[in-house]
Amino acid sequence: MKLILTRHGETEANTEHIIQSHLPGKLSAEGETQAEKLAQRLKDEKIDIIFSSDLKRAADTAKIVAKYHPEAELVFTEELREGNAGDFTGKRSDEVDWSKRPANAETLEQIRDRVTKLLKKVYESHSHQNVLFVGHNGVNKSIIGYIMNKPVNDMVRADNQKNTAVNIFEVKENGNHKVCLINCAKHLD
Repeated sequence: MKLILTRHGETEANTEHIIQSHLPGKLSAEGETQAEKLAQRLKDEKIDIIFSSDLKRAADTAKIVAKYHPEAELVFTEELREGNAGDFTGKRSDEVDWSKRPANAETLEQIRDRVTKLLKKVYESHSHQNVLFVGHNGVNKSIIGYIMNKPVNDMVRADNQKNTAVNIFEVKENGNHKVCLINCAKHLD
């Protein structure tokens, strides 16, 4: 299965360094432009099905890309939502200490478990197809970590995903996944 993984366009909250977590988020004017540039980049890619987080910022990005792939089914799912930041949600990132995660926040292990189940489920149904996932920074880093067989805690140290960055993988049943592209945002230049 060819997996194209991307992050939503910039949101108004991104510009203010607000932790959005499960908040819907609204694409900024720049975010809408980024999503359109992503759509232009992917318009000639064969995409059989698009899975997107159901949160507005990702869903709006996916809808822009889907305009160029009218034959592709568009599926919104909670499983691609950003990690739940609990009491940190809505706060500025410089106001929180991530080494002391709130008790009501989703753990890195829970995020990894959620996205791993989704990836396996999608692979079972679409093993010979080209699949696009539209997600978020943290959840995408977790998917990448799983594909690259990295420990869960490496997610914290991994480079943040740029808005609308493109990642491409060949996902294989035997776990010998191939990394083709990571965190590429050349379409924004």
